[in-house]
Amino acid sequence: IDADIILKATMVDGVYDCDPKKNPNAVKYDELTYMDVLNRNLQVMDFTAATMCRDNQIPIMVFNLEDPENILRAVNGEDIGTIVR
Repeated sequence: IDADIILKATMVDGVYDCDPKKNPNAVKYDELTYMDVLNRNLQVMDFTAATMCRDNQIPIMVFNLEDPENILRAVNGEDIGTIVR
């Protein structure tokens, strides 16, 4: 697809070690590798999509959709959410 990045809008503000809506002690990651996502079975996206992004070296930015300004922030390259590279 010749994309520079995949933007993934979610209901939380990034990738966590477990569901932050169920566990108030969940730890948010600011940056992860594809292997971190795959080996830890983090629910960023399905395994095949994460592998395709890894194989094609396309980073993934996971951010919260509830703030309407976040899409603009993401497009402008601001440091929001979690980046997977």
